[in-house]
Amino acid sequence: MKHAGDYGVDSSRIIISGDSFGGCVAAHICQVLADRSDLPKVYAQALIYPVLQALDLSLPSYQQNRRSPILWRRLVPFLCCYFFNKPTSFVDDILKNSHVPEATRRKYRKWVSADHIPERFKARGYTPPPPSPFNPRLHDEVKVVLTEMCSPLIAEDAVISKLPQTFLLTCEFDVLRDDGLLYVRRLTDNGVPVTWSHVEDGFHGIAVVSGYRFMSFSIAKRIVHDFIDFIRRL
Repeated sequence: MKHAGDYGVDSSRIIISGDSFGGCVAAHICQVLADRSDLPKVYAQALIYPVLQALDLSLPSYQQNRRSPILWRRLVPFLCCYFFNKPTSFVDDILKNSHVPEATRRKYRKWVSADHIPERFKARGYTPPPPSPFNPRLHDEVKVVLTEMCSPLIAEDAVISKLPQTFLLTCEFDVLRDDGLLYVRRLTDNGVPVTWSHVEDGFHGIAVVSGYRFMSFSIAKRIVHDFIDFIRRL
């Protein structure tokens, strides 16, 4: 960013964007840069069906879309374990949220809870999960996922309030839908301008897989249109 001009880039109009786990990376980078006075301010962030938290894998969208294509419920903790080189035998306990200490659950319930999901997004079904016993060993192995680096949704208000204007896209048939809904709420509550696009008949990864001759979806064009429209209006 310090050398943007060397590459013909206007450093005052830099947008950071990412989809899926890349959306998590983009969100965290924007949070880290929010207090960097030695760098140009990020002009905007664009998050496409992002991963934003690993505290609660029983949110309504995780239950409703547990068998949805591309990214189903069990695949999320599996990929997490694979990425951090942890045993995939942890998957079942992570799905039960057994990696989260009770104190952590209480602390972040104000931001990560099905109670904050609008009722219309629970219409396809939601059952509050039964309490699960805390697994200290599991927590020690995967506690990195409970940090802002992997769960930018839990960053403090002092950080969230400094974030740039945001485009955030969610899809109805996506386990990560509620991560996006909760982040939209946090951004809005902290006065950050948000353009939220929700694709009622979309699923995780649709913007990436579309375009192949054997996999083409008209709604992917809408996603691209909404994204480009946001950029043009900046």
